[in-house]
Amino acid sequence: MDITRRGFISSAAGAVAAGLVCRRAAGDGAVSDPRRYNLSVSIDAFKADPDLLGLVRDAGVTDIWTASFFSGVWHYLVEETNEWHARIRAAGMAAHSITIPLGHPTFNEKNPDYMPQVGLQPWQFGIDSAGRKHGGVCLHPPGTELNVAAMAELKKIDPGTVFVDDDFRLAVGPGNIGGCFCDAHKAGFLKKHGYGEAEWGELLQAAKDRQFTPVLRTWLTDVCDELTGSFRAQQAAAAPEIRMGIMVMYLGAEKAGIRLDDYREIPMRVGELMFDDKSFAPVKGKTNELFSSLFHRRFVSPDLAYSETTAWPSDGLSAANMAAKLIISTISDVRNTMFMSGLTPFPRTHWATLGPAMKKQAQFHRQIAGHLPRGPFKHYWGEQSRWVGDDNPYSLFLAAGVPFEVTAEPARDGWTFLTDFDARVVPSSGTKLVTRKDVAEDLTAIFEFKRQILRDLPDDVPHVIEDVPAVCAWYPTAGKVLLWNLAEQPHEMTLKIGEKTIGVKLGALDSELLQV
Repeated sequence: MDITRRGFISSAAGAVAAGLVCRRAAGDGAVSDPRRYNLSVSIDAFKADPDLLGLVRDAGVTDIWTASFFSGVWHYLVEETNEWHARIRAAGMAAHSITIPLGHPTFNEKNPDYMPQVGLQPWQFGIDSAGRKHGGVCLHPPGTELNVAAMAELKKIDPGTVFVDDDFRLAVGPGNIGGCFCDAHKAGFLKKHGYGEAEWGELLQAAKDRQFTPVLRTWLTDVCDELTGSFRAQQAAAAPEIRMGIMVMYLGAEKAGIRLDDYREIPMRVGELMFDDKSFAPVKGKTNELFSSLFHRRFVSPDLAYSETTAWPSDGLSAANMAAKLIISTISDVRNTMFMSGLTPFPRTHWATLGPAMKKQAQFHRQIAGHLPRGPFKHYWGEQSRWVGDDNPYSLFLAAGVPFEVTAEPARDGWTFLTDFDARVVPSSGTKLVTRKDVAEDLTAIFEFKRQILRDLPDDVPHVIEDVPAVCAWYPTAGKVLLWNLAEQPHEMTLKIGEKTIGVKLGALDSELLQV
């Protein structure tokens, strides 16, 4: 394929990474050196700041990811990319590449400059269920074909691992029911299943009303087949030299064409969303982010899991908030942090805060890696939420200071917090179901609920006595509790286990790992 030099993009220069092989200690779940720190950054950023490589390496970055093939367009010559990958490796870090196979929905007719000098991708726009046109996140020829052909060129870069980035999905965004509802996809769907206009009308109504009907299940199954098929075609073309990974959006699942079971054995970037201070500042912003990471960890092993530690714009997330995001990966045993911010790197001053935070979380992670959080509060994201929900989880219970655990099926004990969508169908199976109708999703109601149920907790379950927003992640097989202060001011907390109490003072957004 003939490659021409193009201007770099202004969208997120996404990130990716190779799975880390961790050494497991004999006789327990502990893992030595489990945490790696990855940075997705443009070659142009290194050109503009020759000292950047050394700065991020000294802060603790282990892997660098550079952009290559975006929406049908090459941005760097193979020779130039190889030159910079050699510099990265000479600096003591691993080098990898990313692609954006489909584009992004904000890249559309009304916003053609989203990717400067790229022009619209060489395949048609998508149509959502309401008839609105959008760019990216849809599959039409020659989208897959161009990405398959690109793998031959990427092999010349020797990237090791390539992530399909910028949210490899077939939905415009979180909460949207996906698939391209254009005439061609409509005709193919109706013909394949022997449907007519009546079933098409039923599908559109089900998507509008978020009703999980048989025809909607059939539609989304086909959408998942389409996206998985594109990924596997690229994966086959990349093998054996390149390992492929997938970036999954916030709470990404079947409604976006992402059948998570199809990606269990490959690197996966777990979905996050709070990319600036405004979205991350609310306590629920933090618990939503943690909720999504915990959900996706059901489908990917810790060593193959990557975060989406993103700032957008590049200075939109303060150093303190970015450091706090590292705690999410520690709690959910995501062993590869991926920093990204687009064409422009984070402010240089961020690394003075990030470096110590990276070392601290790596030290915590070393002690709890391989151990699962346990507790009476249950994290459950069910079929209705995954297929037709609005991606607004009941997540604030994670801030109650009561331990929790993740369940793939409804639990048989404790308290399970449900969205209205899952509440439609989830039966009580021994666990006590809690919805927003039962307990409002605000801190006042959550703390009142906590006071009511404390008498029912077993004596050996640790919990925070005070009504302060805190995550209490309990790892009984490691004998550890990780406390995370979700407030933007310091708090003194008391951890109670039976008759024993442990006092701890946490700074704003800070965390501590306690022996219990």
